Amino acid sequence: MPSSMRRGIVLALMPVLTGLMIPGASAQEDYGSWEILKNPFESTGGGGVMIDGYNPVIVGDRCVTNFTATLPDGKVYDNVVEFETVQVQGGTLCTNGAWRARDGSSSGTTPFRVFIKNGVVRRSP
Repeated sequence: MPSSMRRGIVLALMPVLTGLMIPGASAQEDYGSWEILKNPFESTGGGGVMIDGYNPVIVGDRCVTNFTATLPDGKVYDNVVEFETVQVQGGTLCTNGAWRARDGSSSGTTPFRVFIKNGVVRRSP
């Protein structure tokens, strides 16, 4: 293959190769394509735990909601979750959530995310 042809191929592929080498250069998720949040839904932790009453609202730079977690044996726990907010794609992404039991007995983090735009709340896949 002539060197001018090789050079042309390398130049043509340069934007693709550069994109692969830059951290964070991956395609952004399409949050508007996420499923609409419906209650109840299964916990991201699985185990048959059902989450209900999840109605996130934006308060300042946070996204918060009270919710219940119902175990398979019927025991119900009252909780609250608070997320960081990021303005993206014309809406608000609620991410990096931290939850706690309303009675203070337990707490943790969640990979669950929600996207709020024009009053519609969508949940991460």
